[in-house]
Amino acid sequence: MSGSVILFYILSAIVLVFAAISVLSRKIFRAAICLLTSLVGIAGIYLLWDMDFIAVIQIIIYVGGIVVLIIFSIFLTHRASENLPKQLISKRIRSMLIALTGFLFTVWVILGAQFVPVVTTTSGSLSIKEIGVEILNYSKNGYLLPFEAISFLLLAALVGSIVIAIKHKNIK
Repeated sequence: MSGSVILFYILSAIVLVFAAISVLSRKIFRAAICLLTSLVGIAGIYLLWDMDFIAVIQIIIYVGGIVVLIIFSIFLTHRASENLPKQLISKRIRSMLIALTGFLFTVWVILGAQFVPVVTTTSGSLSIKEIGVEILNYSKNGYLLPFEAISFLLLAALVGSIVIAIKHKNIK
């Protein structure tokens, strides 16, 4: 086994373990930190696959944007040391069924896809100017629409983190 394969398995284990801890933890701050670690591990996998730009975007948007936003909203509402409410067993079962359905659908799509190698005529490296033009381009090959979708994702993360962090009088 080569070093890159071993590193891939280590990063994959880090991502899976910290994602599971993030989902199963009842401490809200611990869950946010474990989510941060899991997302950094995913960026490490992108770096391992020589996808530097995607790794940087992963760090900037998810780690730097969403997780830090969640952590700030936890601190601003003074609920960093509180426990999350215990979930009902029916909600857990329903969540597991939805997650299993999503996983099986993903496996079905991947197994049914016919992957064809892509042949490119360019050297593969783009300048910073070309990347900036493509990000702000709204044509077929542009990235302006995904760029705007990310802004809605950040807004949804902000609203969600505020809803989680607001102190309800009924929850103990």
